[in-house]
Formats: sequence, C-alpha cells, structure tokens
Amino acid sequence: MPGGASQQTSPTELVVDGAPGYAVEDFNYPQADKILAEKKIVLKRGDGHITLADCAGGTGFLEITVRNKADRICFKVVGDSGWLTLEIPAVYGIRGNDYTTAVDMTVGTEEKSFDITKNTWTAVGETADPEGREHMLVEIRSSK
Repeated sequence: MPGGASQQTSPTELVVDGAPGYAVEDFNYPQADKILAEKKIVLKRGDGHITLADCAGGTGFLEITVRNKADRICFKVVGDSGWLTLEIPAVYGIRGNDYTTAVDMTVGTEEKSFDITKNTWTAVGETADPEGREHMLVEIRSSK
C-alpha cells in the first residue's frame, strides 16, 4: 500500500462478517425420537404451548385415555393458545382442563373433530363412534 499504510478492516465489515446467523423455528417437537422410543407416542409439531407432561406431576392437564394402555397420557397447556400435531392410536376419552380444547382424529380416510368439555371427561374416538371404530388422535388445539 502506498506510503506504508496498512490495510485495515473497517468496523462495519467486522460487524457484518461476525453477525450471528438467523434461527428459523421449524416447530418440530423437541426430543420426539426419544419420546417415541420410550413412550410409543408420535409427537410431530407444535407451537410449544402444549407439551407432554407427567400425569403424577400436577393437576390441570389434558388427560388422554388409550385402549390397551393402563396409564393416561397428559399434556400441559400454557399461554393463551396452543396447538400440537401428533399420532396416538386408539384414543377413546379426553379430560379437558380450563382451556377451550378441540381435537382432530382420523378413522380410515375420515377426519373427525371433537370439542372437549372443560374439566370433565369427553367420549371421543371409538366411544363416540356408532360403529366403535378405532380412531387416531392427530391434533390438539387449545385457547383461553
């Protein structure tokens, strides 16, 4: 460089070059593979406001009963609203909490929706189906 000047990097270049990358939320459920291996529950995607919970760990959960499974499956709901896509076969009852909750279930190629009564058990799936067909829970939506 002329006159003995050295090349320096401007502060603007340093900031731009050293800027952190962008995080992109994909809404995939964290540790879904581990939960599938341990509990045989497929948790797909959600907004983080409906999460799997230990039923013995408190009250106010959404509680799900599944045919041929002794233990209930519980979900904690936080915030003003939430959604979770999942796959749990043979669901026949859901106990609501303080949130307004609706669930989508599939039976064969049909999709059915059920409104869950707050703080009481609601018959869903095979117990609400005149033909007694096994239904799979595929989505939970809750709001205050």
